[in-house]
Amino acid sequence: MKIIIHGGFFSESDQSHEVKVAKQNSLKNIAQKAFEYLQNNSAFDTVAYAVSLLEDDELFNAGIGSQIQSDGVIRMSAAIMDGETQKLSGVINIQDVKNPIFVAKELMKEDDRVLGGNGAKNYASEHGFENFSTEIPQRRKEYEAKLNNGGKGTVGCVAIDKNGKLAVATSTGGKGFEIPGRISDSATVAGNYANSFCAVSCTGVGEDIVSNATSAKIVTRVTDGMSLKNAFIKTFEELKTIDGFAGAIAIDKDGNIYHQDSHPTMVFASFDGENFEVFN
Repeated sequence: MKIIIHGGFFSESDQSHEVKVAKQNSLKNIAQKAFEYLQNNSAFDTVAYAVSLLEDDELFNAGIGSQIQSDGVIRMSAAIMDGETQKLSGVINIQDVKNPIFVAKELMKEDDRVLGGNGAKNYASEHGFENFSTEIPQRRKEYEAKLNNGGKGTVGCVAIDKNGKLAVATSTGGKGFEIPGRISDSATVAGNYANSFCAVSCTGVGEDIVSNATSAKIVTRVTDGMSLKNAFIKTFEELKTIDGFAGAIAIDKDGNIYHQDSHPTMVFASFDGENFEVFN
């Protein structure tokens, strides 16, 4: 059993030492809580739980830390994928829910498993998710000052459970000041992908991740026999050709953990019950 989570990239607005330390400590605590949860739950349930904790922490750009779009509205996206069934469910540009990842998880039981906009919000309301404003004063201040965090904020979790099953979940509050209707990578197989061989979650500039099909490429290469490390190296070499900005975390079927970023400011934590690794 192992788990790895990421909290996106550090942006220009949160480069202070205090913020870095706070993010590192929060990720470590969440990784430990998620690993404890994993003891008695599946990888699928655990990744949703871990991402919900990240959504509930305003330090990260998801859930209550989400960015405000150019029209002054917060729209969030999230997805979850079960490595065993290879089914993905997600929400795109959903508004006024506390935990988009739980709405995405709820959709797994439906035939129509990826919903956007009003359809996603209506589904959430019909299934007991209360109306909840995720705006915090800091995001409003950034919006009004026309600050931009560069679109590098997303959270994600990859886990392997005691039965060797893999799952991944990813959630984002957007890049901030984007055109309403923009689709990020988080609810696509480019940013969030898993099968029985490997699971990957990405963060960074969504357009770059989609153009490179980052998560799907890594998982496909591992499935075809490439090592996890080499799959990352090859995929990130291809990302360089478009000057892409991305980071990714992964676990393969043998429990190997790997991570890489194109710019060394991704913040993540991994835990296997004995050893922590916290970066940036």
